[in-house]
Amino acid sequence: MSKNHVVVIFPHPDDESFGASGTITKFRKEGTPVTYLCGTLGEMGRNMGNPVFANRETLSTFRKDELNEAAKQLDIDVEYLGYRDKTLEFEPREQIAKHLKDRISALEASVIITHYPGYAVHPDHDALGAAVVEAVRLMDEQDRPEIWMHAISNDSEKDLGQPDVVYDVTPFWDEKLAAIQAHLSQADGMMSLIKSQDQQSEQLERLKTERFYKYSFTS
Repeated sequence: MSKNHVVVIFPHPDDESFGASGTITKFRKEGTPVTYLCGTLGEMGRNMGNPVFANRETLSTFRKDELNEAAKQLDIDVEYLGYRDKTLEFEPREQIAKHLKDRISALEASVIITHYPGYAVHPDHDALGAAVVEAVRLMDEQDRPEIWMHAISNDSEKDLGQPDVVYDVTPFWDEKLAAIQAHLSQADGMMSLIKSQDQQSEQLERLKTERFYKYSFTS
């Protein structure tokens, strides 16, 4: 399938940078447009910056500004879906799916990158990933984009096997690092880890490899 429009669908500002920014950069350097459909503004996040510069009332504004900056670094478009942080699991899935289907169809997505439900650690990740699957299921079969799923949990490979798509994103590390750093309120812990780790450490190497499972409606 021609990768003529990649649509990334995650629930929070920063999910795109930590989980898929190397892959996003690869697509952009190949000339493929990328749009990020961001589910929420991450307003219930616990991190307020270090030193603290946000509070519960202002965090959403900061996080939106941070995502806009990360999008500039990655050269992608961003659309905000307007859901509330930490509530996606309680939203009617069919309603979200229909919303997503409209946006996926309008963007003529050829590939969707989202979270793997059940292996994405956070309830918002699981819920939005499941809604993406339902949205694509609602489409005519010939119009369905590929779904690439990011699995985070430690048991994912044991349960699911080896990922279908594996990218060494070392050539795009500078872009990934710049995107992560744009999320000032959220990135301090990750940046400290990166700076403190030996360059060959397992954790750092995992950041430099992005893995996705292709969803199948027939298996």
